[in-house]
Amino acid sequence: MENRQNSTNINWYPGHMAKTKRLISENINLIDVVYELIDARIPYSSKIKDIDDLLKNKKKILIMSKIDLCDMSETNKWIKYYESLGYNVISLNLEKNPNLNNLINLTNKLMEPINEKRKNQGMIKRKTRALVIGIPNVGKSTLINRLVSKKVVNVGNKPGITKNLNWIRVGNDIELLDTPGILWPKLDEKNAFNLASFTAIKEEILPIEKVVIYILNMLDKYYNNILNERYGISSVDNNDIESTLDIIGKKRGCLSKGGITDYDKVYNVILNDIKTGIVKGITFDRYE
Repeated sequence: MENRQNSTNINWYPGHMAKTKRLISENINLIDVVYELIDARIPYSSKIKDIDDLLKNKKKILIMSKIDLCDMSETNKWIKYYESLGYNVISLNLEKNPNLNNLINLTNKLMEPINEKRKNQGMIKRKTRALVIGIPNVGKSTLINRLVSKKVVNVGNKPGITKNLNWIRVGNDIELLDTPGILWPKLDEKNAFNLASFTAIKEEILPIEKVVIYILNMLDKYYNNILNERYGISSVDNNDIESTLDIIGKKRGCLSKGGITDYDKVYNVILNDIKTGIVKGITFDRYE
């Protein structure tokens, strides 16, 4: 696996994230199963680093969201890695015809010992209480809406849509505790740029031009065909990045009067291509 150490740490920790972790800690004894969502394009960077201490020994299901947008050959390596650590891993495309039967069936299986114990004590089977957690913009609200089969929580492609902990009933068998997206206090540089590339942290945290150059370099290194087909360049010239951006600007129509490149438009076009899934089949976390 890649060396994740970096001397540069980005210190930020919005107050609502600290509050969310405190509320989760206060409610964890009510929870039977944890649904932890991670982005299949950044399976390492999008996994909450210090969450297991908070969740104690609760049964967990690791849900790979946005599986339709990732490089499956790379993401499969991470699936095997997490399974080797004992995680129950399920991959989901939450946007188009999601098949949630595997998730429901696995949830029921994890609940069997609890309900068997209740049965032996003369008690009836009870609803599963599942905690839904993950970083911002990873698909928690979309998952809940699919499970409930109607829109019950806001969905957006900006981090920070959900603000509070909310209980939501799914049929007669499951109750979900929805939580706002949380991260950890210190982000190393690579994690931070991966998160910023897929809009998991707010755009103000890192300079947009640096995030876009990072994206271009990752595409150059691992998905050069996308650079060529989408942006009209064969490689990224980091010694003369403006020339690279000029070619992209011309290719994507990001020009102002007089044919001058509008760099802000170039940055926004590239970020939007990632955000909306126009550029797909990519995984930035490499298991090497």
